[in-house]
Amino acid sequence: MIYLSKNKIYFYEFAKYIKMQVINELGEAVAVKRRLLGLKQGEVAARAGLTQETLSRFERGRAPEFGSRKLLAVLAVLGMELQFIDTEAAGSLDELRRERGG
Repeated sequence: MIYLSKNKIYFYEFAKYIKMQVINELGEAVAVKRRLLGLKQGEVAARAGLTQETLSRFERGRAPEFGSRKLLAVLAVLGMELQFIDTEAAGSLDELRRERGG
């Protein structure tokens, strides 16, 4: 399960959350789940109505665009869902930069 909150994305797997800082990590989480299910990119892509190359780019963080329709289709194939939750108030810009190491 993937949760989105202000400025953070969490991937829930096996009773733990993995904090994601950037959208590229969402693609990585999808790749991990796909592999755990023993599915090939081409199979998931076809079932989601995408090309294998599009899914490959998304998983590698190289997709110039990966819209919500595509994301939701891939998540459905993998038996995942997207939920929005409030976790905490967003920090200041300086706090967010420090959190990201910048």
